[in-house]
Amino acid sequence: MLLADLGADVVKVEQPGTGDDTRAWGPPHAQGEATYFLSVNRNKRSIALDLRDPADHARAVELIRRADVLVENFRPGTMAKHGLGHQEARALNPRLVYCSVTGFGPGAGAALPGYDLLVQAVGGLMSVTGPAPGVPVKTGVALVDVLTGLHAAVGVLAALRERDATGEGQLVEVNLLSTLLSSLVNQSAGYTLAGVVPGILGNRHPSIAPYEVFTAADRPLVIAVGNDRQFASLCRGLEAPELAADARFATNPERVAHIDALAAELTDRLRHRTAAEWFALLTPLGVPCGPVNDLAGAFQLADTLGLEPRASLPGPDGEPLDLVANPIGLSRTPPRYERRPPALGEHTVELSAWLDDRLPHRNEESR
Repeated sequence: MLLADLGADVVKVEQPGTGDDTRAWGPPHAQGEATYFLSVNRNKRSIALDLRDPADHARAVELIRRADVLVENFRPGTMAKHGLGHQEARALNPRLVYCSVTGFGPGAGAALPGYDLLVQAVGGLMSVTGPAPGVPVKTGVALVDVLTGLHAAVGVLAALRERDATGEGQLVEVNLLSTLLSSLVNQSAGYTLAGVVPGILGNRHPSIAPYEVFTAADRPLVIAVGNDRQFASLCRGLEAPELAADARFATNPERVAHIDALAAELTDRLRHRTAAEWFALLTPLGVPCGPVNDLAGAFQLADTLGLEPRASLPGPDGEPLDLVANPIGLSRTPPRYERRPPALGEHTVELSAWLDDRLPHRNEESR
């Protein structure tokens, strides 16, 4: 979808009858469709092809011949079983960028199912996420799936740029586990460089303080102080300059070492005002802080800031579908919103006619 938003003509190949699994991932639903499916499928055309059917297989082959990019997320070996693996596709179209997305790579993990929750568990994310030690929690969204898609898009764009120079396509491979290990950044590096196996810290940060959730008079409030200057500003806003002068809190390493004492001091002061009052008071001082919003509050904030977080497209019954806007801003070629998420096989007739015009049986008929 990101590539489609940026101008690619994306053809989504789906299994006849059932289609993309996310079509059934509801509730919630909007206009008869699962919002999960709607969230990631705008600007695409859908063709229903059964790769076991000779005519449909021929159309898939012809689609590969004409494509710039092929993205597939079957288990390793599935495309090759249908004669559509990277080597076969390269023979059909040497300029093709072939992107393979798997759960655990094409080697010893090829047979493992690649589901986001599973990878969050075995990949270590849940070991550092949760309210307390021994209580691992998944993130509130399929974060590893999303990050892997982003890495796939970056890889595809890099391969297309290289093809501009050489005329040759290549294989792009991303997998959920490797993406997660890379995306754990400082936590992963703490292990690879220093042998530190991190645990669950709740809402605290392993290396920065104060950087956590506190309780204001009415609801939770986040304070994310990143340096000593910001901490001094926080103390000034709290009318507690003595905290900045306290040897236990004067520098970030000392604040991390005395995090419980620091949290107690801040909690005692923050409970006297509402989260909105603290936000209004501390933000002008340069202190990163804000209330813990629900999604309604988050979209309201984005609207208030003029970020235009929605993209509206006409739905199948004419009513608008308010999707989430692409976050990339481009001054000359901004993201486009031209096609609503397609019904299963909605463009099969149109695309089949386009593909069939070069198939051998069609050429024979024309003679």
